[in-house]
Amino acid sequence: MRFAILTLLGAALLASPVAALTGGTAIPTTTISLGTATPGGGFPLYGNAFAEVMNAADPQISIAPRNTKGSNENIPLLEKGELDLALVAGEPAYEAFAGIGRAPVRLKILTAIYSNPGMFVVRADSPYKTIRDLVGQPVAFGAKGSGLPILARYVLDGLGLKQDEDFKAIYLDRAGDGPAMVEDGRVAALWGAGIGWPGFAAVASSASGARFIAPSVEEMTRIRAKHAFLKPLLVPANSYPKQDAPIASLGSWSFVLTREDLPDDVAYRLAKTLHGVEAEFCKKLAQACETTASNTVAAAPRPELIHPGVMKYFREIGVVK
Repeated sequence: MRFAILTLLGAALLASPVAALTGGTAIPTTTISLGTATPGGGFPLYGNAFAEVMNAADPQISIAPRNTKGSNENIPLLEKGELDLALVAGEPAYEAFAGIGRAPVRLKILTAIYSNPGMFVVRADSPYKTIRDLVGQPVAFGAKGSGLPILARYVLDGLGLKQDEDFKAIYLDRAGDGPAMVEDGRVAALWGAGIGWPGFAAVASSASGARFIAPSVEEMTRIRAKHAFLKPLLVPANSYPKQDAPIASLGSWSFVLTREDLPDDVAYRLAKTLHGVEAEFCKKLAQACETTASNTVAAAPRPELIHPGVMKYFREIGVVK
């Protein structure tokens, strides 16, 4: 499926036009599809806020979020042209760009969205305090098709552990189902990632409270010796209720990726709109405070993976030469 094109931006945009009124004048708008993930997770939360901020800032575009199964579905949907933009976690993006287990993708980066320090959450009154304590226990590793289980696989592999053999691994149909499973004891722990991640917030806000389990300093050294693409990241204190101290962990950056043939002028306009409202986006959603032009340049595995239209804008504002 390919989307219809408007000449509004000087090239094909993406879907059927709608009329918006500004000062009594009808302005053609274009719908741009954005793949997120299953309800209750971080991607729908971010994607909905992204759409609201962008649509308010530019009346000529209408970004339409769409729930999907997550990163592993979003990548092929982008390749087939069935999505224009999609949120993709760092590990699936890394594998797709590197051609691990498949041919390398030819998708492009619109923006880095936020960092994903990975860790487990358990009830505050549970006996589990280290990753090794969770061996043999039922653990919810995230939604099927999302990037969270992939991040967990790399972290555990760096410690010589196998996700599906050393744990009673559970994969969720909906990301939002995990916190209740921790609360009622169906699982010992929930794996997740990020700052302001809804699953962690729900457990931390529950009657039982939460304890977070991340790799130790020695474990992080071992993990990075095997998987150097994972970066040291920090969850600041008070990112979650009653989390009084910062938590050091490992992870990567998630991205908004674009389909390969997204026109340069469309990507340019999206980048200009997005980075023109960075402050407003940050006020709307804490995680979005990391969505900046400079973070995109720093987080991209290679500069050429950033969409050419985005790079044109970055050169104009001096983020890249």
